[in-house]
Amino acid sequence: MGRIILARLAWAVPVIGVIVVVNFLIIHLAPGDPVQALVGDFPAPPGYLEQVRRDFGLDQPLPVQLWRYLENLLAGNLGYSFANRQAVLPLLLGRAGITLLLMVPALALASLIGVALGVAAAPRSGSLLDTGITALSLFGYSVPIFWLGQLLIILFAIDLGWLPAQGMISLRANPSGWAAAVDVLWHLVLPAFSITIFFMAIVARVARASVLAVLSEEFITTALAKGLSQRTILWRHVLPNALIPVVTVIGYNFGYSLTGAILVETVFAWPGLGNLFITSVGNRDYPVLQGILLLSAFMVVAANLVTDFIYVVLDPRVRRSYGARGA
Repeated sequence: MGRIILARLAWAVPVIGVIVVVNFLIIHLAPGDPVQALVGDFPAPPGYLEQVRRDFGLDQPLPVQLWRYLENLLAGNLGYSFANRQAVLPLLLGRAGITLLLMVPALALASLIGVALGVAAAPRSGSLLDTGITALSLFGYSVPIFWLGQLLIILFAIDLGWLPAQGMISLRANPSGWAAAVDVLWHLVLPAFSITIFFMAIVARVARASVLAVLSEEFITTALAKGLSQRTILWRHVLPNALIPVVTVIGYNFGYSLTGAILVETVFAWPGLGNLFITSVGNRDYPVLQGILLLSAFMVVAANLVTDFIYVVLDPRVRRSYGARGA
C-alpha cells in the first residue's frame, strides 16, 4: 500500500509543477492590463501607473516574474491581490470553505442517488422503471446547469416565493446563531439542487452501464446456477465489480468541484471561489487567478490519489499488479 501511494505521489509532483508554470504563462500572456483595470477609466497622475507596476513587480520581464512567483510559492506565499488588497492565501481559504459548503453535500447526494438509480435500473433493463431513470439521467445531463439554475430561480424564488433567489444569507434579517445556520441552509437549497441534478445524471448513467456489463459476465450466470438469491448476487458479486468505473466518475466530480462551481455560483451569487474567479478575470487579478487555478489543480490531483487508493481497496488485481512491479 505504501509503495502505491509513493508511486502516485511521485507522479503528482511534476504534474503540479507543469500546471503551475502553464497557468502562470497563460494568465500573464492573456490580453489586458491589470494595472489599468485596477485604476479604471479615471485619469491617473503622471507616473502613477508605472509606480503601481513597480509596486506589484509587473515592470519586470516575464521570466523574472515567473522565477519570483515560484520562489514565493515554495515559501507558501501566493502573492497579494491587486483588487481585494489582501494576501491571496487567506482570501482563497475563506472562499474555498464557502464553495465546499455548497459542493460537498451536493456531490455526495448526487453520488448516492446516482448509484441507487443505476443499480435499480440495470437489472430491469427495458422496463418502465429503467426507461424513466434513463430519461431522467439524460435530461439532467443534457440541460445546461446555468439554465436549470435560472429556471429554479424563476419557479421557486420569483413565482412561488418559497426559497431565496441569490446570496448566502439574508441581509435584511441579519440572523444569528441557529437562525443564521438555517438561513444559510435555506439559501443552499437551489444551487445545491442544480448541482445534484447534473452530477446525479452522470453517476446514474455510468452506474447503470457498469452494472449491466457485470450482469452479463459468466460468473454471474454461475452464481445464479448455484441458487444464490438476487440480493446476494447484487451485493456480493455485482456491486464490488461494478463500482470501479463509478468511483472514477465520482472522483472526477469531486476533483473538479471548484471549477464546476463557477457557473452555479455566478447564477446564484454564491460568494465562493467560482464567484471570486469571475470577478478576478474582470479585474485582471493575476495572483488570485493563479491561486484559484493552483488550488483546482491540487483538488484534481488529490481526488485522483484518493480514487487510486479506493481502487486498491476494491480490486485485489490492482494490488497484485503493483506488487508484481515492485518484485
